[in-house]
Formats: sequence, C-alpha cells, structure tokens
Amino acid sequence: MAIMSHLKERGRVEPSSNGPSNGVAHQKITAVACFLGLVASIGGFMFGYVSGQISGFFLMDNYAERFGEEQSDGSFTFSAARQGTIVGLLCVGCLIGSLISGSMSDIIGRRLTISSSSLFTMIGTIIEISSDKQWAQFAVGRLVTGLGIGSLSVVVPMYQSESSPAIIRGILVSTYQLFITLGIWTAEMVNWGTETNQSSASWRVPNGLSFLWALILGGGILLLPESPRYAYRKGRVEEARNTIARLAGVAPDDYSVSKQIDEIRAKQEEEKTSTDTKWYEIFTGPRMLYRTLLGMTLQAGQQLTGANFFFYFGTTAFSSTGISNSYVTQIILGSVNVACTFGGLWVVAKCGRRKALMIGGLWMMMCFFVYAFVGHFSLDHENPMNTPKAGTVLIAFSCLFIAAFATTWGPLVWAVVAELYPAQYRGRCMALATAANWFWNFMISFFTRFITDAIDYLYGLVFAGCCAALVLIVFFFLIESKDRTLEEIDTMYVEHVNPIKSSSWVASNQGKDSSDHTGNNTESEAVEHSS
Repeated sequence: MAIMSHLKERGRVEPSSNGPSNGVAHQKITAVACFLGLVASIGGFMFGYVSGQISGFFLMDNYAERFGEEQSDGSFTFSAARQGTIVGLLCVGCLIGSLISGSMSDIIGRRLTISSSSLFTMIGTIIEISSDKQWAQFAVGRLVTGLGIGSLSVVVPMYQSESSPAIIRGILVSTYQLFITLGIWTAEMVNWGTETNQSSASWRVPNGLSFLWALILGGGILLLPESPRYAYRKGRVEEARNTIARLAGVAPDDYSVSKQIDEIRAKQEEEKTSTDTKWYEIFTGPRMLYRTLLGMTLQAGQQLTGANFFFYFGTTAFSSTGISNSYVTQIILGSVNVACTFGGLWVVAKCGRRKALMIGGLWMMMCFFVYAFVGHFSLDHENPMNTPKAGTVLIAFSCLFIAAFATTWGPLVWAVVAELYPAQYRGRCMALATAANWFWNFMISFFTRFITDAIDYLYGLVFAGCCAALVLIVFFFLIESKDRTLEEIDTMYVEHVNPIKSSSWVASNQGKDSSDHTGNNTESEAVEHSS
C-alpha cells in the first residue's frame, strides 16, 4: 500500500480494481536479475582494466626499454606520437568493434555477441604479451583487443537494458560504469604491485590478466537467458514471457508480464521487422534523427567532460606535481572513482536523469576552471616541488572532478542512451552512439600529449567549455526516463513531449487498469527494499 500511495502522489498511477494482480504488489528484486546485471558488467570491468593499465606501463623500466626510444644518455622514453599511437589504437579498435556490433547482435543475439567479443579480447591480449621489442606488435594487439571491448561497450548495456525489470533497470545498466571504475582501480593496484619488478613480468602479468576476465565473461554470459525483447522479435514468445517472469520474480501468467508482452507486441506491430530495417532509417524513422544525434552527442559528451584525461595520462601528469610515487596518486584517484560510482547508483535510483546530468556538468566545469588556472599560473613547471600547495590543489580538484563524473555522467550516460531507441533500431543506434564515444576517446588519448605540451594545464578550459555546453543540451533536449518502460520512453519521443516538462508526463491511454506503466515499483523503491 505504501508503494501505491507513493506512486499515486507522483501522479504516475491510480488505484486499480485489479489490486495486486497489476504486478506492483509482488514485483521484487530477484537474484537472477542481479546476477545477470553483474555478469554482463564484467564487460565494463574489462573496458576499465584495459584503459587503466596503460598509463602505468609507460613508467615501467622494462616496458620503456622494450618499446620506448633510446636517448643519447642511454635512457628510454616515448615520443608523443608513439605514446599516442599505443594508447589510441585501442580506441580505433573499439570504434570499429562498436560499429559492427549492432548488426551482429541483431543477427546472432545479444549473448553470443558478448561471448564472441570476449574471444577477440583474448586474441588481442595474446598478441600484446607475446610482443618482445616490437612496439608496433603491441599496438596492433591493443587494436584487436579494442574490437572486443568496443563491441562489448554497445551490447552489454543494450542486453542489460532489454533484460532488466524496470524497477532496477537504471541501476543494473549503471553497474556497467561501476565495473569500469573497478577495472581501472584493479589495473592500478596490479601495476603498483608489479612496477618494482625489473623483468617483463612488470607489464606482462597485469596485461595477461585481461585474458582471464574475458574468459570469465565469455563463458558466464552463456549461462544467462537471452534478452526477452530480442527473443520476442525472433518469434520466441514463450521464451520471452518466461524470461520476463523469471527476472521479475513472478509467474509467467502474472498481469505485469502480460502487460509487458502486450507493450512489446504493440510496438513491434508499429514497426517493420528488424530484417527489413535499413541503416538510413535510424535517421528517417519516427523522431529518429533527433534521438540518433542526441545519443551520439551524449556519448561523445561523456568523453568531452575530460574524465579520461586523468585516467590515460594521470600518472604522467601527476608525476610533474612533485608527488614521489605517481602510482599511489592514481590509486587515490581510482579509489575516489570507485567509491563515488557506488554513490552514482543511488543517484540513478533517487534522482532524475536530467537533474543529475545537469548538476554533474556544472560541478565538473567548475573543477576544470580551478584545475586549469592553478596548474597554469601557480604551479612551478620547472621544479614542481617549489609549489607544493599548487600540487595539492590539483590533486584535490582532480578528486572532486572524478567524484562528480562518477556519480553522474559516468553511469548515467550508459543508462540514458540504452533507453533512447525503439527495438528495431536499438542495436544500430547504440553502435553509432558508442562509436562517437570511442572516436572522441581516441581523439583525446592521441592529441592530449601534443596539446598539453603546447598549452599545459589551460587544456582544462576546453573541457570546462564542453561541460557547459552539455548542461544546455541535457536541459533542452533530453527527456526524463526514470521509472519508464522502454516502450513508454519511445512513445514520449514520438509524441514530441517537451523535455523540460517530461518528468510529469502521463500516457494518454493510461487508465485505472494500466497502473504504473512499468508495472513495477520505482527504482528508488528498489534501493529502499534492498537496503
């Protein structure tokens, strides 16, 4: 009754004559739904682990001797071009992998695409750790690894979004970002543990662990059910019904299950079958140009917030502030990232998507202003030890920035973009949106070294401007999707619901027997029940 009263106050539902049979009273958080979200999120862990390890490699003596360039004094270092290529080719592979994964997942299914993507990651890892002194071979290995990581970055959030009950969909999709942060942190810890080893084990051991993570995901995903929405579109209606019921913890003939099946059926009847869908229709379909461009902008924006500046080049950048052990600095930043991403799950459940993204954008903008001006005007670039207070400010505002990113733009972008599109366009649209993420990931990873060599910390002003622009984009263009089913969100975009007023929108056909359009509790209640 408390749940019904809460929803009634929000104007989302009205009392139903059907009582508990509407699915609200006995929906619950199930172990299988949580297990699905966690296993699939290993794809995010792999993403974070591969991204987080490379910064530390560049400071390892054995890695530099094998793949760096010898200087006149006998030391080894990496030119901006070589370092940018090694870092950036992972992003190129991810860009390619993300583009092909949408169509691939529509053909062979979400699960098999995740499993096969894990195989690409294992092959790439083997190429990397078998490299002796050929830096180009190591870079190519990262390219192949990227094919798998990029594909996973599309299909994992899509699989989670299509499979999760609406009660915890935002939370489960956001665990993808949580696992990215855990992967980054784990890579930094492993690097810290091996960096004193003078043999190739210093970088081969952390590098080789990527094979293990891929093996766990590739096998584990096959133990899970296929996405019910994908199964339905392939004519496997009973499989879809049983999966929805199993994940929601109700009987297959429960009202809420029948309601979701009816919604999926109604949407499919409005659409062409996926086999008839052409690529150009992601721009010409109902309100699709708007949504396709919005998804690409949000995914690009996640990179243009500047977060990966710290994670790709943080060890190198902070070594210039006089901190004696740059690995320790990275672990501090990584720990802040992980801890605050747990807070991000609370934000996903309790706050709307729009409000959280706008507050996060403003917070990050302010942090970059301080970072840029202090780094440029107060830090002694020749001898950073002369300005310890400036170095401390840089570390502090880096942590504040990461706290903002980890609670808002980190987890929420994956959830929001996974909710934007109708079923027959979802794979290709998410592929294109995620490709935009990887394109800007590459641009930042490759050109950051050149830009910082030219304008040092004023580079932060570029990201501050991007954060300001993203706040305006969210305010004017993004519809509030918290507690909505995927089918309901699609209707909101097709009906041109005003984004600014979207949180109060109620479906025109929502009567007394339609209840909450999710047929579930809200995400915020999910947190309360699980605590």
